[in-house]
Amino acid sequence: MRPLWLGLGLASVAVGLAGVVLPLVPTTPMMILAAACFAKSSPRLHDWLWRHPVFGAAIRNWREHGAIPRKAKVAAIVAMAAAFALSLWLGVAPLVLGIQATVLCVMGLWIATRPSAPAQ
Repeated sequence: MRPLWLGLGLASVAVGLAGVVLPLVPTTPMMILAAACFAKSSPRLHDWLWRHPVFGAAIRNWREHGAIPRKAKVAAIVAMAAAFALSLWLGVAPLVLGIQATVLCVMGLWIATRPSAPAQ
């Protein structure tokens, strides 16, 4: 199973890094997933992510407190609203808009109700 967890972790890092430059591609959740995968496959890579100067604090906050920083919550919800606005502008079918609105509202509510990260 270790190679499977390692492969999933590496793929998660790749998608997360793509998210740094591509709008609407999630970075932090992918790095959190990568850390969880590396915890089961590669202590060295797990420790690298855990101590990473950019991603480490978010990973630790999630693992230790189930917390999402307020700034990240706002960014996520704004991105979801922008994605829905783009769908409206593009004239997406009403059924698809309804499904999208439902999913985005549920996910936005879930994100908003997570605790905020403790002060660093």
